[in-house]
Amino acid sequence: MSSGCCDDETANNLAAGERRKTLYAVLWINALMFAGELTAGILVDSKALIADSADNLGDTLVYVISLFVVARSLRWRAGAAFAKGLIQLAFGIGIVASIVASLMGEPQPIGPAMMAVAGVALIGNLICLALLMKHRGEDVNMRSVWLCSRNDVIGNLGVIVAGGLVIALDSFWPDIVVACAVAAVFLHTAYQVLRDAAGAWRHEPRLEGRSDENG
Repeated sequence: MSSGCCDDETANNLAAGERRKTLYAVLWINALMFAGELTAGILVDSKALIADSADNLGDTLVYVISLFVVARSLRWRAGAAFAKGLIQLAFGIGIVASIVASLMGEPQPIGPAMMAVAGVALIGNLICLALLMKHRGEDVNMRSVWLCSRNDVIGNLGVIVAGGLVIALDSFWPDIVVACAVAAVFLHTAYQVLRDAAGAWRHEPRLEGRSDENG
């Protein structure tokens, strides 16, 4: 019996170690992409790129939280997922506010630059998605991380399309529309993550109670 417990503990420690390595890798990739996209977004006056950079900043914060709870209890991981949902919600609302402020002026995004920067970011996010794929079903914490990475890929594709339409239509509206879509993805993901976290939080006390009774 004790040997089995030790084996389980060793397996859990190894799994946590693998998750930690993956989270460190995607954290640094997202931090670099945030800096690059934000700088480019400001320089080329693209709200879609700025929104996409906010997505990467949000993910960087998400990965920091995930690293903190990666080997902790389900209650801790559910609480972390809840915090990440609130981060997604805050960024979604922030992007909407930024779009409204932009429409009060006359934005002039540069289409080719948008496409080039988003293309580089897409490569980085595909790498992150591939790294996280094997962990997405392990718990609510890692599922929330995978959802964030998936949204990054969708956002990058949207910015590339927006850049092409800015060139083709000679209009800033495609940039605004994609920024709105990124905000919508933030808000939808916030709903998903908060719902999953609430479910995990509600079930954990019952699981702990059963464990105590069986012990």
